[in-house]
Amino acid sequence: MAIPVVDPARYDTELATKRERLIAQFAAFDAPPLEVFASPPSHYRQRCEFRIWHEGDDLYYAMFEVDAEDPSQKTVVRLDQFAVAGERINALMPALLDAVRDNPVMRRKLFQVEFLTTLSGEALVTLIYHRPLDDDWERDARALEQSLDVMIIGRSRKQRIVLTRDHVWEQLTVDDRTFYYQQVENSFTQPNAEICRSMLSWARDVTAGSEKRDLVELYCGNGNFTAALAQNFRRILATEISRTSVASARLNMEKNDIDNVFVARMSAEDFSSALKGDKGGRRVDEMCLDDYDFSTVLVDPPRAGLDDDSCAQVSEYERIVYISCNPDTLEKNLEHLTRTHRVTRFALFDQFPFTHHCECGVLLERR
Repeated sequence: MAIPVVDPARYDTELATKRERLIAQFAAFDAPPLEVFASPPSHYRQRCEFRIWHEGDDLYYAMFEVDAEDPSQKTVVRLDQFAVAGERINALMPALLDAVRDNPVMRRKLFQVEFLTTLSGEALVTLIYHRPLDDDWERDARALEQSLDVMIIGRSRKQRIVLTRDHVWEQLTVDDRTFYYQQVENSFTQPNAEICRSMLSWARDVTAGSEKRDLVELYCGNGNFTAALAQNFRRILATEISRTSVASARLNMEKNDIDNVFVARMSAEDFSSALKGDKGGRRVDEMCLDDYDFSTVLVDPPRAGLDDDSCAQVSEYERIVYISCNPDTLEKNLEHLTRTHRVTRFALFDQFPFTHHCECGVLLERR
């Protein structure tokens, strides 16, 4: 893996290259003009993790540059600042090291640091150790919380010490409305908050006019899209397999005063079985599937994309909103989905500037 080299002067050129690559890759699907959503050209990630490298009396943040020709070979790269990370993270990086460098309790066998921040400036710092954490560590960590104005979690094998809380509250203003999201340490959240706002606005736009019918959402995570889309539909049924994400999604609906969403803890495969009537039980009964009139499905799958059975399932809906973090699996899935649907909106969200990664949004409508 190459560490991104941030150069704002060449950002527009790199984004144009991604744009042309996507247009060429998806030309066979007769897609409409590509909508491109640019990232801030630097300081765009709200979460980052670093190894802590100890050299004599010094210690510093490190990442590893992997040799493309021999992936087993890695080079340690020292990072005193990291232009990929948000301003809050960059401010905390030296302050944290200065605080722990000469403190043997906080420094000893410190292995990794993870930062989770928000646009409003909240910061959660996780310190990961190769040793048990004791009362002395907790005492000094609480003092560090106060001096840095952060929240701290300590982790070691079979230990997790939460000093204040294990989450931050992100606030994203989208189309003149502010949405609140609990983002839990060590759980998936969108790393580029400004691009996340663009994604939510785009999803709201492509699903406008659906107020009389319902949305089913697979892989809903912490309810990122769910909350933003709730006012576009009569009701939403959202599913997610992660217990932590389901708890956050339910809390986020309450926080945003949303009462037309039901979040079910269920895999996409089990939900598909439930729709076919193959699998009963309390969780299925709670969903009251017969009460829904689904017009639209939203999928935001992992990098592996959708399997054939899932493609067949989502093909049954009039409209498909597909959020993809992997253009290659998206292309493969579209080969299946465009047998029954046509691509009517296509977007590039530059979630990861200065890398080859592309986040895409596709709206498909039944032919």
